[in-house]
Amino acid sequence: MTTETKTATRLNGLDLDALNDVVRDVERDPRKGLVSFHVRSVWRGQTKSRSTVESYTIDGQEVRRHFDIDVDEPHELLGQNTAPNPQEMLMTALNACITVGYVAEASVKGITLEKVEVETAGELDLRGFLGIDPDVRPGYESLRYTVRLKGDGTHEQFREIHENVIRTSPNYFNVSRPIRIDAKLEVE
Repeated sequence: MTTETKTATRLNGLDLDALNDVVRDVERDPRKGLVSFHVRSVWRGQTKSRSTVESYTIDGQEVRRHFDIDVDEPHELLGQNTAPNPQEMLMTALNACITVGYVAEASVKGITLEKVEVETAGELDLRGFLGIDPDVRPGYESLRYTVRLKGDGTHEQFREIHENVIRTSPNYFNVSRPIRIDAKLEVE
C-alpha cells in the first residue's frame, strides 16, 4: 500500500501513522511481517463445536487474547441451530478479511467511507458431503460476492481499491486458490 498525504492521522477509524509504521517496519525487515495464527476446536455434542483463540504471533512475539466462537448446524442439517454453521463462518471469514482490505486501502488513499458492505453466497450439493455421488464435489463450485462501497472516492479509485483487495486479501487468496493442508491424526 502506498500512502498519500493527509492532514488527519485517523481516517475510517484507522490510525494512518501506525499503519505506515507497520508498512515501513515490514519493508525494512520482512520477518516482522510473519504472523501466525492458531485455533483449537472442540466438539460440544451433536453438530456443535467451539473454537478457541488464545493468542497469535507477530514478529516472533506471542500476543495473548481470548475468543470463543461457537459453530452449529441448522435443524434441517441435524443441528440445534444455536450458531452459524461452518459454511456461514467460511463466508464470514472471507467477508471480514476483504472488508479490512477495503477500509485500509481507502484510508491510505485519503478516501472517507460511509459504507462498506460485502454479501457472499454459494451453493453446495449435499450428495458430495454425504458420499452419495463420488462425482459431486463436497464443496462449492464457486462463491459469489458483491461489495457495496460508498464514500468520497471516485468510481475509478474504488475500482482500483477493489482490484488491489482481490490481489492482496489473505482470505480471498485462501478461498480462491488451492493451498496445502497438512492433516495429522492422533487417536487417544
